[in-house]
Amino acid sequence: MKTRITELFGIMHPIIQGGMHYVGFAELAAAVSNAGGLGMITGLTQKTPSDLAKEIARCHQMTNQPFGVNLTFLPTVMAPDYPGYIDAIIDGGISIVETAGRNPQEYLPKLKNAGVKVIHKCTSVRHALKAEKIGCDAVSVDGFECGGHPGEDDIPNMILLPRAADELKIPFVASGGMADARSLVASLSLGADGINMGTRFIATKEAPVHENVKKAIVAASELNTRLIMRPLRNTERVMNNPAVERLLEKEAKLGKNIQFEDIFEEVAGIYPKVMMDGKMDAGAWSCGMVAGLIHDIPSCRELIDRIMSEAEKIIRNRLMGMIS
Repeated sequence: MKTRITELFGIMHPIIQGGMHYVGFAELAAAVSNAGGLGMITGLTQKTPSDLAKEIARCHQMTNQPFGVNLTFLPTVMAPDYPGYIDAIIDGGISIVETAGRNPQEYLPKLKNAGVKVIHKCTSVRHALKAEKIGCDAVSVDGFECGGHPGEDDIPNMILLPRAADELKIPFVASGGMADARSLVASLSLGADGINMGTRFIATKEAPVHENVKKAIVAASELNTRLIMRPLRNTERVMNNPAVERLLEKEAKLGKNIQFEDIFEEVAGIYPKVMMDGKMDAGAWSCGMVAGLIHDIPSCRELIDRIMSEAEKIIRNRLMGMIS
C-alpha cells in the first residue's frame, strides 16, 4: 500500500509506532520497522543524550530499516538537554523525528538542516496548521480517544480527521483508537495517510514491558480508562486503577484549587514501576480507549501483516462489493 506517508518516510506500510514512555525502546522500534512499519525510540525515556545515542546504536544493530525518535518538548522550567538529544539523533543517523508537546519551532532549523523529516503530534486542527506553517513535514492528528494527552477540545477522530483533511496540505496520520484493519481503512477514508498506534503496540510480544501490563490491556474494555488532570488543563487518559480513583477523589474535593503537588504521589515516577516492575496499581499510566479492541498479544510482524491483509480484504471485498 502506497500513501504519502509511506513515500515520505520510505516505509512499506502506513503504520507508525508512537512514542511511549518506558515502552519505546530499541527492541520494539526495530520489530515494528522490520515488519514494514515505522518504529520509534522514545527519546526522553533515555535519561541523557549519551544514553539515547547508545539506544539508537543498539536499534541500528537490530534493523536496517528506517526508524525514528520521539522527542517530547516539556515546559521550559523543566526542559531537558534538548540540544544534546538532537545532536544524538543527528549523529546517530536518524532521519525521522516525531515531536510532541510544546511548539518545536526553535529546534526545527537544526533538524531540517541535517535532513531530518519531522512529524509533529497535534490534538487540534489549529495546532496542525501551525505545525505545517513552521515547516513540519507531516503531523499526527490525535483524537479524543487517544491514550496520554488528548488536549482540551475533546474532538473525536470521526470529526477531527476530516477537518484536518479539509485544512492541511502536508500528509497526516490518525492517532487515537487505532488497533486493526478497520482503523486503518476508516482513517484512510477520512483523509489520513496512515495510522499511529500506541496502546496496541504495548500488547505485542516484542514490547519490552512487564507481562502484567500486556495482560491488563487485553483484559480491559473501552470503559476502563479515565481522564485525569482536567482541572490542571493537562488532561491525560489513563488506565483506571485504585491510584487513579484516589487522584479523581482529590480532584473532586479540591476542584479548581488543586495543585500538581496534591497528586504527585499518583503521577510522579510511575512508569518504571508499572512498565518495568509490573506494579499495575502504582499510579496513573497512559492507555487508550482502544484497549477494548485488543484481545491478543501477537508479534509486531503478525500484527502488521494481519492489519494489511485484512485492510485489503475490506477494501476489495466489502467496500468494492458495495458499488460493483
